[in-house]
Amino acid sequence: MKFGKLSDISGVDFTLPPDAPQAGPLLGSLPQREGPPLLFIGCTGWSMKEWIGKVYPKGTKAKDFLRVYSRQFNTIELNTTHYRIPSAEMIEKWYQESSPDFRFCPKIPQSISHSQSLGLGTELIPSFCEAILGLKEKLGCCFLQLPPHFDIRRLSQLEKFLKSFPREISLAIELRHESWFNNPQNREAVFSMLQGYGTATVITDVAGRRDVLHMRPTSGTALVRFVGNNLHPTDYSRIDQWMERLASWFENGLREAFFFPHEPDNLLAPELAAYVLEQAQKRMPEIESRGPEFIQEEGNGQQMSLF
Repeated sequence: MKFGKLSDISGVDFTLPPDAPQAGPLLGSLPQREGPPLLFIGCTGWSMKEWIGKVYPKGTKAKDFLRVYSRQFNTIELNTTHYRIPSAEMIEKWYQESSPDFRFCPKIPQSISHSQSLGLGTELIPSFCEAILGLKEKLGCCFLQLPPHFDIRRLSQLEKFLKSFPREISLAIELRHESWFNNPQNREAVFSMLQGYGTATVITDVAGRRDVLHMRPTSGTALVRFVGNNLHPTDYSRIDQWMERLASWFENGLREAFFFPHEPDNLLAPELAAYVLEQAQKRMPEIESRGPEFIQEEGNGQQMSLF
């Protein structure tokens, strides 16, 4: 993830901002949660041969990556769908190969998110929605990643998109242009609108754009994209802060959170994901979640299989 990345993070204040004033009332107004809070922890792809021998057993073939990934993580930031609408056959394959408690979080295709019309007046939105509904109970939260040039002047167009998007599909919006955040009126205009449609807001924690770390949940779902820096010590201290904050949000009514740790080239994301789970379980023993278990070598020199 290149958005907001910095080569030098020495001057960055990584302190997690306080909640937006509207966060508490929103969380308090949510329907009472049934069962334990749900925390989904995942990466941005499963096609990682570099994970073989670390989180994939030795000898894992590419065709088995999803099956193995879905038993190590319980969600995925599904970037594949950003580039094309998957076929029904592909959706069925993903459904059949993934574990029962797994959740896919598909990114809405760029043919929609980066078009002038946001796909309105075309068959793109219905086609995408029809496809991903094939994931059935394994469909998590979709998200619309708006391009950096999509600004506050297009608020009404965003609302038209929300009106056209099926309410039965969980949705989050990622805002990037500075105009959404550079004054309180703009922030509240979009966040109150998203809240009115029951739509989540993506919260991005990245070194070079601290404004997008807005701490304004707008629904019972939180979707956090966390951008680390090669397991720098601040990656861990930032995770500590995040788990404290999520514990507070869950205590006050949040239903579920999707937490996606990013590391350069995805190589070290499993290590950070494991730390997320460890700290979450310390602070929220009632949480329902899981994360990666690293492959261990048995005493006879043979590799232990986790599956």
